[in-house]
Amino acid sequence: MIGSILFYLFSAVLLASSVMVIAARNPVHAVLYLILCFFNAAALFLLMGAEFVAFIMLIVYVGAVAVLFLFVVMMLDVDFQAMRQGFRRALPLGLAVGTVLLAQLAMIVSAWTISPRVSKAAAPAQGMIDNTRALGRVLYTDYFYPFQVLGLILLVAMTGAIVLTLRERKDTLHQSVRRQLDVPVSAVIEIKKVSTREGVEL
Repeated sequence: MIGSILFYLFSAVLLASSVMVIAARNPVHAVLYLILCFFNAAALFLLMGAEFVAFIMLIVYVGAVAVLFLFVVMMLDVDFQAMRQGFRRALPLGLAVGTVLLAQLAMIVSAWTISPRVSKAAAPAQGMIDNTRALGRVLYTDYFYPFQVLGLILLVAMTGAIVLTLRERKDTLHQSVRRQLDVPVSAVIEIKKVSTREGVEL
């Protein structure tokens, strides 16, 4: 009974916060609602017994992605009023694309089946294997190659983002390591012999 109440509570807050992510006029508020979505989704994963996925969602999505979105939105000087001017003109196209995506999701959910081999591998065997170990076995055995391909795709995406945002500016000062290393010691250090009880003139 308590589990059902918590499930419906977290689900209701998750749906409401996801709607507010889209409906919020302030982008900072939208990112905060997105963080609330992640927290409630992590709570649902905890109710299902997937504690590893729940904490990974909190660490990765809330701790890194959502906070990064928040800093980017706050630092960029984006004119959101100008972006909303073409909203009504693009609304029919957006509704059409959304309808197609919703129909595809409905077809996927209606035809969703779980392989018996995957369900047996992910389920704890007589309470001896915890959720994290079972997930690791499935991820690094059955899905090892897709997991490595995903890492390469993320590496290419990160490299592309760095290359696209890299700008060469002529007015910035650059450090020349070779010139610093080639400077002789006598040019930067002066050794003076000081007698006892005598000072030194600079």
